[in-house]
Amino acid sequence: MKSPYATDMTKAIMIQGAGSNVGKSMLVAGIARACVARGLKVAPFKPQNMSNNAAVTVDGGEIGRAQALQARACGLDPVVDMNPVLLKPETDTGAQVIVQGQRFATMKARDYGRAKADLLPRVLDSFRRLGEGRDLVLVEGAGSPAEINLRAGDIANMGFAEAANLPVVLVGDIDRGGVIAQLVGTHAVLPEQDRNRIKAFLVNKFRGDPTLFTEGAAEIGTRTGWADLGTLPWFADAWRLPAEDVMDIATRPGGAFRIAVPRLNRIANFDDLDPLVNEPDVTVDIVEPGRALPGDADLVLIPGSKSTIADLADFRAQGWDVDLAAHIRRGGHVLGICGGYQMLGQKIVDQDGIEGPPGEVTGLGHLQITTRLEPRKTLALTKARHITSGEPVTGYEIHLGRSSGPDTARAWLTVDDQPEGAASPDGRVQGCYLHGLFSADGFRRAFLSGLGAQVAGTGFETRIETTLDALAQHIETHLDLDRFLSLAE
Repeated sequence: MKSPYATDMTKAIMIQGAGSNVGKSMLVAGIARACVARGLKVAPFKPQNMSNNAAVTVDGGEIGRAQALQARACGLDPVVDMNPVLLKPETDTGAQVIVQGQRFATMKARDYGRAKADLLPRVLDSFRRLGEGRDLVLVEGAGSPAEINLRAGDIANMGFAEAANLPVVLVGDIDRGGVIAQLVGTHAVLPEQDRNRIKAFLVNKFRGDPTLFTEGAAEIGTRTGWADLGTLPWFADAWRLPAEDVMDIATRPGGAFRIAVPRLNRIANFDDLDPLVNEPDVTVDIVEPGRALPGDADLVLIPGSKSTIADLADFRAQGWDVDLAAHIRRGGHVLGICGGYQMLGQKIVDQDGIEGPPGEVTGLGHLQITTRLEPRKTLALTKARHITSGEPVTGYEIHLGRSSGPDTARAWLTVDDQPEGAASPDGRVQGCYLHGLFSADGFRRAFLSGLGAQVAGTGFETRIETTLDALAQHIETHLDLDRFLSLAE
């Protein structure tokens, strides 16, 4: 039976924020799941994202991990058209530009600003393809449209909304304070044609009784003329969903088994940590620059990096190399994933100057491997097996370079019957290229139990699904979803 909300033409609506981190990504996921429950065929879309937390897609590319979660909320496999432009910061002023899933160029911010107009047709092509056969496309903006200094050539917010002729809903974050100023201030600074695209607003992350904000919401409506879609209370189970920002992990509850994770400057693909923080007996301690690696950690996990050589230098500058060596001398365990795996080796060779001047650098020396960086990026959805327990693992690879050396003879995973990873002779230091391996309940239970953790090791993927369902119900209860859908065009 066709949904009463469906039409013969695909509708779309764009959710923008009055600032960064107002909760747009989670809102899109929750609204998507709520619409799917109503019988709509929905797809998520973000024209431009900036994140080093990427997901490998079924069509062989990469997109922002937030869009992969939104795809899951829609009951879809992630594809590159869901996030046609992904910016992966490599330095404070430059980023790798991924277009429709593949590396396009590495650009300085000013050069990318000039290139955006040329990328818009490809972004619109992705948007059109994604809408085929759908009832609704939920479009997520980036940052804030109030950054009017970035309006020329914009493809992330109002520039895309104008090109695709989309209505906009503006979201404010009351948890930060000043939400009336956020929303009314955005109205004040926008040019008239952009202001008129905004049809409604909603207030997110209210702690307590949302009816206490009734007068505030009315004031926003009076000053802007926008419809009020509701005030969403704080969603307490948000921490159970994959984190978009690594610092979201630092606020999650934990237990007795302590995993220390140095916060690399260009940390990437840290979704490896999400299943760990969902274990009641585990605490994931994000170690900020300026802090020593804790001496009582049961495991030090060195995560992925977008700029391995630069992050290795920063690792040493923080004194973490000394802390790590002391941890190993005390009998501690270490796991390096992807960039962290490369850092643990003897050296990293960059003959093509991929991450800087051509040459080689000395690694931390805890694994007898050498990594050679290569221009071609490995992007793969991977099925593996843990050799010790026999447990299956499903994950993904997203890296430049290959590692080889004596310690790879002690591989602890197999991929297509080929060895993967390396381990020190005593087995206390391990590394591999496979992201996402802890999502497998059996492997997570076997690995952590082997280190002494009391691990439940069940239901991570199920918890994501139940949390998405709960988020959808939260949206249905507190957001005027009927009015929201009536605004889509």
